Amino acid sequence: MSRRIQVNDNNVERALRKLKKILTENGKLQEVRDRQEYVKPTIKRKLAKNQAKRRWEKFIRSQQLPPRQY
Repeated sequence: MSRRIQVNDNNVERALRKLKKILTENGKLQEVRDRQEYVKPTIKRKLAKNQAKRRWEKFIRSQQLPPRQY
């Protein structure tokens, strides 16, 4: 599927922002970044586990009461 982005008034920066937004919404930009370098399955699992741990810790922090300020 091809997309065309029209450049109006020589505003290339705006056209690039639109293109990047479209690619991000479709997930193509992330796919290109993922394919730039091979990541071994063990490293993928390790990264996923660390990300899950960070999400869990962030959730726990959000559930705690704020510290008392005397």
